[in-house]
Amino acid sequence: MIDSLDEELEMELDDERLDAMLEGDHAGDSDMDRRQYFRELLRLQGELVKLQDWVVDKKLKIVVLFEGRDAAGKGGAIKRITQRLNPRVCRVAALPAPNDRERTQWYFQRYVSHLPAGGEIVLFDRSWYNRAGVERVMEFCTDEEYEEFFRSVSEFEKMLVRSGIVLIKYWFSISDEEQHRRFLARVHDPLKQWKLSPMDLESRRLWEAYTKAKEEMMERSHIPEARWWIVEGVDKKRARLNCIRHLLDQVPYGEVGHPDVVLPQRVHHPDYSRNPQPQDMYVPSVY
Repeated sequence: MIDSLDEELEMELDDERLDAMLEGDHAGDSDMDRRQYFRELLRLQGELVKLQDWVVDKKLKIVVLFEGRDAAGKGGAIKRITQRLNPRVCRVAALPAPNDRERTQWYFQRYVSHLPAGGEIVLFDRSWYNRAGVERVMEFCTDEEYEEFFRSVSEFEKMLVRSGIVLIKYWFSISDEEQHRRFLARVHDPLKQWKLSPMDLESRRLWEAYTKAKEEMMERSHIPEARWWIVEGVDKKRARLNCIRHLLDQVPYGEVGHPDVVLPQRVHHPDYSRNPQPQDMYVPSVY
């Protein structure tokens, strides 16, 4: 419950409001970590804005893959990264299961259309590594398709890097016990039950099969041009901060100068008057 409330606070807080909220707060050590989290999150999000400006100014192309078990915290980290950024610059690609047409295409084809142009950042909430994970475990692909994926994926990623894309791959790691706890929390929270799909429940049963698939995936696709980075995700807040800080370290960036913003004077016309709107067009003032 506290974590859910914190998520709502994060959407509203800035430095001034944080200071006002914490003024005179002499809580014990348990709350100090919470204060530190909020302050560090705001600082890192400020750095993400600087990175965004740098990406636009230098026409960089950045792709970040987020992989991990269900309930590992990928979505939470993505939300904090994008929270204060321009959606025209930083966007999320979360592709559904392929349709009948896409199943006949080259496997990577539907992902290529989501790759960034210059001045863009794309975060993949799950990626082409679905074939090495869920498709392998749930037997949605053949052994031949699985092997072809590994013959192709490293060459595909090398091509992306040679084209000028900065490719960063994260795996969010949690323990068996922590995934069980988070699944139970979703079961008992009506606002989060939608996050539990039949596939999620099956992944819980097949924990060991997913572990084997993940280990093989990393062994066969960890290359110097596009290495895997593991985010320890049992503590959600630390995982978010560690991931954001590491992401910032992967792209050297600096300050981009901006001209001072000056609001123009509004033009006034003495003969202008607003037309009244019918009352039945207004949303009822229930609150």
